[in-house]
Amino acid sequence: MWQYNKRSLLNVLFIISLSLSFGIPRAFAQTTSAEEYDIVLLGGRVIDPETGLDDIRNIGINDSKIAIVTDDSITGEQKVDAKGLVISPGFIDMHAHGQTILSGRVQAFDGVTTALELESGTFPVDEFYEIRAQEGRPINYGASVNWLSARIATLLNVEPSSEASWFSEMMNRKGWQNSIATREQLSEIERHVSEGLDAGGLGVGFLTGYAPGSGQKEYYHVSKLAAERGAPTFTHARYLSMAEPQSSFEAIQEIISVAASTGVHAHIVHLNSISLKDIKLIADMISTAQEAGVKLSTEAYPYGAGATSIGAEMFRGKGWRERIGNISAENFAVDGKRLSEVEFAQLQEEAPGTDIIIHFLETENLAERAFIDHALLMPDGVIASDGGDWLNDGEPVDELTWPLPNSAWSHPRSAGTFTRFISQYAVQREQLPLSDAIAKVSLLPAQLLEDYVPSMKHKGRIQVGSDADLAVFSLTELADAATYANPAQLSRGMKYLLVNGQFLIHDGVLNTDVLPGKAIRNN
Repeated sequence: MWQYNKRSLLNVLFIISLSLSFGIPRAFAQTTSAEEYDIVLLGGRVIDPETGLDDIRNIGINDSKIAIVTDDSITGEQKVDAKGLVISPGFIDMHAHGQTILSGRVQAFDGVTTALELESGTFPVDEFYEIRAQEGRPINYGASVNWLSARIATLLNVEPSSEASWFSEMMNRKGWQNSIATREQLSEIERHVSEGLDAGGLGVGFLTGYAPGSGQKEYYHVSKLAAERGAPTFTHARYLSMAEPQSSFEAIQEIISVAASTGVHAHIVHLNSISLKDIKLIADMISTAQEAGVKLSTEAYPYGAGATSIGAEMFRGKGWRERIGNISAENFAVDGKRLSEVEFAQLQEEAPGTDIIIHFLETENLAERAFIDHALLMPDGVIASDGGDWLNDGEPVDELTWPLPNSAWSHPRSAGTFTRFISQYAVQREQLPLSDAIAKVSLLPAQLLEDYVPSMKHKGRIQVGSDADLAVFSLTELADAATYANPAQLSRGMKYLLVNGQFLIHDGVLNTDVLPGKAIRNN
């Protein structure tokens, strides 16, 4: 299990031993407070989950790094009076499908400084990074290798694309969802995945839920390849059902089995939605496996509805409605409008790539909210949005558009996941301490990735030498505003956001003239 307190203690002991033997190393020493810094944040409540710091401090920043954290007076070229505000590490979203400039700007108001596409991933990986390096991004970005795109390209013999629209187009094609790869095809898929890791992919993303008939042997072989490379996997479980056979319980069993047999670190995405109302049973199974030494981690988001393509295989086949929980077309919504049975059938047939929202659980119902709470509060589990792009009448909103148009549509989690979690769970309902809540959105994601992605060792912390990715917010004002009916609403309370030492948000206002985000790769 991911235990940041143990790791913090080991770090502290290591630093103390070095200082006793050789004096305090330069890398850990605070720069003298007489120096003038590029930026200083003064008098804020600084929370660093790794060291346990939760106190009033001043922070000095030079270039893209934190240069000092002190209670001494400091000065700088740019000064921010942070009295009454919380200063935390910038939030890290491990499950961000929205990889556009617009999506990054919206997430900035949710405190996100790093948004990674790990569940789906991308393919070709080098193309993904090249496009974003040329265009620039407001927040840090990165992606895993998309196993499913590699599979589709191989089985259909088509040219892949890293653009999200390519996968929507492939939803109209058959031949990849429920077919077993030949030995030669499997070798080709593995070659593509290896090339993606060589290009900097952050692991392997498995959308097995969209190709449930792909076979467990293929999942095992590609996971074994990832394990041999030291790369983590990020899996959308194969089935979505409370009924056996082919249940969510069995799908999570598969992930655990492959992690145990290959040694791969397997990350289970959106545990809250994939588990349906079996969450307590599934969470217990995961925890038991973790205690036995299986490398597993989980994520969840604080909403009772999910989002996907209407043509997904989970919404097909005999008895699929009953298996999910006796749902009807009215559980589905497009552009904020619930569907009729006629509209649902028409979209599935004519436009299977259409993005929809599906309502599984109602958060206003305390019994149903308890299922979501269980997933969110899993020990060492992280918070991840599963947010997507912004659309208008089914077409992507121009990514340079700002402010976000009122007519823009997405799942509200694309705008409010992190502020919603902290404000509701740490502040309003006090279901966990604020420092623990911040760890779930910053330190824990960084620690989960850092063994394979060394640059993540400098994120999710407020320490000398850490990247200056910082969220500065008013705890009393912090709240999500996006709703299912009106999702194009920015979260409130984010006063300043720094990405690599540059202000993306200053005094509550977005700076559209800067794109300080950097690529996150495995090397």
